[in-house]
Amino acid sequence: MKSSKPIIFFDGVCNLCNGAVNFIIDHDKKGHFKFAPLQSNAAEKHVPLSIRENTDSILLVDSNKIYSKSTAALKVAKNLNGPWKALYIFIIFPKFVRDFVYDQISRNRYKWFGKRDTCRMPSEEIKNRFVEMD
Repeated sequence: MKSSKPIIFFDGVCNLCNGAVNFIIDHDKKGHFKFAPLQSNAAEKHVPLSIRENTDSILLVDSNKIYSKSTAALKVAKNLNGPWKALYIFIIFPKFVRDFVYDQISRNRYKWFGKRDTCRMPSEEIKNRFVEMD
């Protein structure tokens, strides 16, 4: 299963992550990105087990490269419509600094934003934006 579009893998039970997916869909007018939960078969096919087991981050798979944490988030922002592209300027900060901030949010995301009992299922209107999850 190959996708010519970059795929954003996200924690399908995390309310913050699901909100981020909705935000990206709303600001990705050209449909640059596809999406799939980290808990899906699609993630098993695109992301090595060692990475899936050791991440509590979004992952961006683009041209057979895997980006995580702040780098993934900034690369996504760079491709959004509107002023969100400007966030990419933060790429100039060292990765360890950016990832420290990212990790603080990631570690507390369930406590601050809550968690779903089941993984997100896309609505019919946006189903085409998701990688097949068979």
